[in-house]
Amino acid sequence: MIRVGIVGYGYWGPNIARNFDRLDGCRVVRVCDANRDALGRALKSLPGVDTTTELRALVEAPDIDVVAVVTPVSTHFEVARRALENGKHVFVEKPFTANSEQALELIEIAERRNLKIMVDHTFLFTGAVRKIKQLVEDGVLGQLYYYDSTRVNLGLFQHDVNVIWDLAPHDISIMNHLIGRKPEAVVATGGNHVCEHEYVAYVTVYFPDNVIAHINVNWLSPVKVRTTLLGGEKKMVVWNDLDADEKVKVYDKGVEIGNRLGLYDLLVSYRSGDMWSPKLDPTEALKLETRQFIDCVLGGGDPINDGWAGYMVVSMLEAADKSLKKRGGLIWI
Repeated sequence: MIRVGIVGYGYWGPNIARNFDRLDGCRVVRVCDANRDALGRALKSLPGVDTTTELRALVEAPDIDVVAVVTPVSTHFEVARRALENGKHVFVEKPFTANSEQALELIEIAERRNLKIMVDHTFLFTGAVRKIKQLVEDGVLGQLYYYDSTRVNLGLFQHDVNVIWDLAPHDISIMNHLIGRKPEAVVATGGNHVCEHEYVAYVTVYFPDNVIAHINVNWLSPVKVRTTLLGGEKKMVVWNDLDADEKVKVYDKGVEIGNRLGLYDLLVSYRSGDMWSPKLDPTEALKLETRQFIDCVLGGGDPINDGWAGYMVVSMLEAADKSLKKRGGLIWI
């Protein structure tokens, strides 16, 4: 039996706790939160669970194998470090840490003590992302050309981070997972007219083989949009996460460019074929994610969203911040 402790029982903590507690061979045994009302909610959802306001009572407890850190990013490093140093595997809410140096230190501790780290990039386990990844790996799209995502809505303004750190970790983790290559450089621009931090931002990422990616995040949009496009040599994909019926659509559309002697140097021909929407696995992403983490703890493998994946996301967020300060300067990674 894998025994799990939850640190933080605010907005996302109950979802993490519920999924760990429902797994076969796993049980949530303790919840830590400074807010006693939150602990009261935990007792109602997890009858018999121990509760505490003292972090030490959880991260140093000998009867806990895994610590889930579901707290503000500014606290991730200290809580995860203490858990790792006490021999616990850690599951950490995104983004992994507040900076890349912290991420590297946590990875070093985990590797030295043979412990597992999983960063909660939940979208990687959705039916949509898993299906798109399968299409990419099976060569259905052909050579990838571009990745373009839009994640915008009205609110919620954060007081401690800009919109890139708040919203873009989702898209960066998905992008890295689907493209499957180490990014080379980042360019970011944004605006902060209405608050201290940038509330709207545009991030461009350059990958090897001339693959380009673009991410648009915004707290001040009149509408909510969650759309991602992938363009390939053979097929193109549109993923609309707000579409309940056909989230993923595959288009047999593209262009073919050839040389022609005479008046024109290039001859462009357009291909417009069928569109189809594949069936997606409806299993809750968090259920699959927590299951994979427990399997890795038991079996010794590494999750797809391990510490190194989390480190790369944080490194790209840092690069975006540097580029913002240079008003769109190119930052090599």
